[in-house]
Amino acid sequence: MKTMIAASSLVLLSALACAAPVQPAAADAGTKQDIRWTVMPDGGEKGQPKLQLRHKKSNSDMSLDTGLANRRPEFAAVRTRLGTAGPVQFTVKHEAGTLDCSGEVTRPFEGKGECSFAPDAGFARALGDRGLAPRSPTDQLAMLMVDATIALADGLIAEGVPPEDVDDLIAAAALAVTGDYVRSLKSEAILLADIDDAIACKALDVDGAYVRGLAAAGYRKLSADDVVGMKALGVTGEYAQAMNRAAGGVVN
Repeated sequence: MKTMIAASSLVLLSALACAAPVQPAAADAGTKQDIRWTVMPDGGEKGQPKLQLRHKKSNSDMSLDTGLANRRPEFAAVRTRLGTAGPVQFTVKHEAGTLDCSGEVTRPFEGKGECSFAPDAGFARALGDRGLAPRSPTDQLAMLMVDATIALADGLIAEGVPPEDVDDLIAAAALAVTGDYVRSLKSEAILLADIDDAIACKALDVDGAYVRGLAAAGYRKLSADDVVGMKALGVTGEYAQAMNRAAGGVVN
């Protein structure tokens, strides 16, 4: 069940991954990759403007909501520039690399243009040292969009759920599966075997409070599959405790 639920929930990951692999390029070389951007006025989170990047057969979307400055400060200036009609240029600098874009905004938050992406060689080497070497600049572009960082990789490694490859890191970043999140899940109620377990839990909005509720109800050493399945069926700690009381016992 975990695999089926996680697969259906990782829409962002599938959007970021190219349908066909590209040939690897030198990590420190600038790349002109047929990257196109579009900004739309009524998309994204809560009706906020949405920035879409398209590269080959993949798309990735980012809401340009008013909380962007805190969530993704490197994109804050982009929102400002795309809010005014006329020719536009903007740059996004991230650990993964630098995105340079230009184009035309016909009216606030409505326009399009092209981008080039220069992957950061140091970032690629650091990931390689962790067994997560990017396969191409396209991987690093995806990591820029979902904010996959070295700190994220290290946090997951420290919590015992290391990403097995770059796709795992992208998926974790897309769903905000961080070391802090994994730490919050840890209790006597659940066994986290690997990064897939953590991703599946986050995809179903399983959080620390939910797992602690199961522990309080007497559950011990559940697999992530079991926890995700219980969450999908609406089983809460309170419900389990009520059932235990009705049955005159507790779960062992």
